[in-house]
Amino acid sequence: MKKRLLKNNIKFNKVSMKEYGFLCKNTKGISLGYQCLEESTFDRLEQFILENRGDKDVAEPLDFMTLSSKRGIGKVISAKNYVGIVAMKDGTQIEILPKLYSRNDESSEAQTKSIFIQMLRSIKDIPYKQFSTTSLQAEKNNLLDIFIRMFIEETRTLVKRGLKLDYLEHRGNEVFYKGKLQVSQHIKYNASHRERFYIAYDEYNVNRPENRLIKTTIELLLQISGSAANQKDLYSLLDVFDNVEPSGQLEQDWARISTDRSMKDYHTILEWCRIFLSGQNFTPFKGEDLACALLFPMEKVFERYVAKLIKKMIVHPHVQIKTQDRTHCLFDSPQRFQLKPDIVVQGPSGVVVLDTKWKLLSKTPDYGISQSDMYQAYVYSKKYGATKVYLLYPWTPQLSMIKQPIIYDSGDGVEVNIAFLDLSLGKSCVDVLCIEIQNTVI
Repeated sequence: MKKRLLKNNIKFNKVSMKEYGFLCKNTKGISLGYQCLEESTFDRLEQFILENRGDKDVAEPLDFMTLSSKRGIGKVISAKNYVGIVAMKDGTQIEILPKLYSRNDESSEAQTKSIFIQMLRSIKDIPYKQFSTTSLQAEKNNLLDIFIRMFIEETRTLVKRGLKLDYLEHRGNEVFYKGKLQVSQHIKYNASHRERFYIAYDEYNVNRPENRLIKTTIELLLQISGSAANQKDLYSLLDVFDNVEPSGQLEQDWARISTDRSMKDYHTILEWCRIFLSGQNFTPFKGEDLACALLFPMEKVFERYVAKLIKKMIVHPHVQIKTQDRTHCLFDSPQRFQLKPDIVVQGPSGVVVLDTKWKLLSKTPDYGISQSDMYQAYVYSKKYGATKVYLLYPWTPQLSMIKQPIIYDSGDGVEVNIAFLDLSLGKSCVDVLCIEIQNTVI
C-alpha cells in the first residue's frame, strides 16, 4: 500500500537531560554527568544553533543553548532557560526537562514531565481536553511522543464523531453529464469525443481543508515519532483519511478552515495541527537537519502558571488582579522606561506586586538574589504604592534550613518578601501565598 511507504528506517536515539545540563561528543564527559552524542549528531546540533543565531524571528541561542569548551572534553552544548524537545532528522531526539524539586529531593523524570505538562495545560500553551497524565505514560515517553499521543487521542475522538464533509467543486472530462457544461473546455477537448462532457459540479466529500491539514500532520508525525505504539496508531488513523489528500498549500488551507459552530469538534485538533505544522504556540526554529523543535521559555511558563493559579484562588468583588500591568513608567516627565510587573493585586486595603523569577536560589549571601531584581522590586513598591512586593522563586531543598520568612525592609516603606513555590504540589503551591495577599489587600 502507498501509505506504508511513509514509514522510515530511522533509528531513534532519545536523549533526556535537565536544563543547565551538558551535551558533548567526547565520551570522557560521561563521567562528569554529561550526555554524549555521536560526533556527527553533535556537529549538526551545533550547526542548528549557529543557524538560529541573530535571527530576529527566533530566540537568541544564548536563551536556550550555549556553545562552549571544557578542558579535557572539548566542545560542549549547554541547555538553559528553554525546555522541550529538539528532534533531528537523523532520529536523535533531545528532551530538555525543567529542573524541578519536590519538598525534599529533585523530582524524577516522570514527575517532572507530569508537573511540566500540567503547567502547560493550565496556561493553555498546549491544546488540552480530557487526557490524564497517567494515560500519557510520562514515565516511558519523551515529551515529543507525549504531545503526539495527545494529538492521536484527540484525532480518535474526532473520528468516532465522524469527519465533516463539504461540497467541493469538481471539474473534469467525464463520460457522464452532471452539473454545468464548461463550453470552452468541452469544445477544446471533445471535438472528436462526443461521448465525453467537460463539466463542473459540486461533490459532497471528505476532502476539505480541515481534513487535509490533519492528514498532513499525521504524515509528518509518522516521520518523527520514535514510539512504536504511536506509529501503530498513526497508521490506523491514516487509513481513516484514505480519501483525503495531503495539504499541498498549507497557507491556503489554513485560510479556508471554517470556524462556525458545526466545526467545534475540530477546534482542539486543529490547534495541534498548527503546533506541529507551523510552530505556532512554540518558538519557531529553522535548520536543514531539524525535523521538529518544540521549546518553551521557562521564565514565561512559570510566570503565566503562577498568575493563572493566583487568579483562580483570589476571587473577590473588590479585588482586581492584573498581569503584565503597564500603568506606570519609571519616569513620568517625559514618560520613559515602561514598568511591567508580572502580577499586581489591588484591593480596598492595599496593593501587592509580585514578580516571578525562574531561578534556583542557594545558600550564598542573599541566597543568590540579583541586585537588579531588588532594584526592580524597590521601584515597583514606590511607583505602585505597594504594601508588599513579592519575588517568587521555585522551591529548592538547598533552602530547607530556612525557618523564618525572608523579608527585606528598606527603612523607607518598602518591604520585599521572598517566597518559594513547591510546584510538585500543583495548584496548592500558592495556597499560603494567596492567604497572605488577601490579608494584605482586603
